[in-house]
Amino acid sequence: MSWFSDLANPSRFLSLSSKVLPWLWGIAAAILAVGYYMAFFVAPEDYQQGQTVRIIFIHVPFVWLAMASYGLMTLASIGTLVWKHPLADVSAKAVAPLGAAFTLIGLLTGSFWGKPMWGAWWVWDARLTSFLVLFLMYLGLIALWNAVEDPIRAGKAAAVLTLVGSVNLPIIKFSVDWWNTLHQPASVFRFDGPKIHESILVPLLLTAVGMTVLFLALHMVAMRTEILRRRVRTLQLIEASKVGEV
Repeated sequence: MSWFSDLANPSRFLSLSSKVLPWLWGIAAAILAVGYYMAFFVAPEDYQQGQTVRIIFIHVPFVWLAMASYGLMTLASIGTLVWKHPLADVSAKAVAPLGAAFTLIGLLTGSFWGKPMWGAWWVWDARLTSFLVLFLMYLGLIALWNAVEDPIRAGKAAAVLTLVGSVNLPIIKFSVDWWNTLHQPASVFRFDGPKIHESILVPLLLTAVGMTVLFLALHMVAMRTEILRRRVRTLQLIEASKVGEV
């Protein structure tokens, strides 16, 4: 677990991330280029949905990452409250805007997909409503971090709220099984195997993997920015205390 303790040091994280980031950008660009080429030029159109089916290659990866982002925040919140990992709160705060952006894109692309398929931009079914709640939770957490000046106090309060809100993740996931909704049941991650043809499945997985690597790069950049911002704040407080003593 020495790597875990090493990453607990913000300076070591900054040094390591500066070396890793160029690789992440390159890997993400390569995978996304292949994935979206296959998605828009190789994958066939659906016999029912036509070209509209291609929204799946944007909508689904963003929805997966929107939920994964909150899952990461949940783990970081446990790290903040239980292990008091120095970078856990930094990670949670950095991922919140990304999660909010991915959730918003998931909602918008879902509406663009739902209009021709369902005849409506929005319906208040269990999946859509719980996913909207996820977006509002992200906004609430971002507001909480910005409202409390002390980052330590803000981090602990946000960690508690994040853990309470994590109950929404299984609701989003299993809402299509628990209630009657317009959304189809899970078709990729199933015990009996995917229900999507490989001509659609392969580019879908490639775009999802590429977006995940891109998310990791963006998250790392956001963490670096937050660490530097906190260092500037600390220096400002030190300077202010010196002025006060004089």
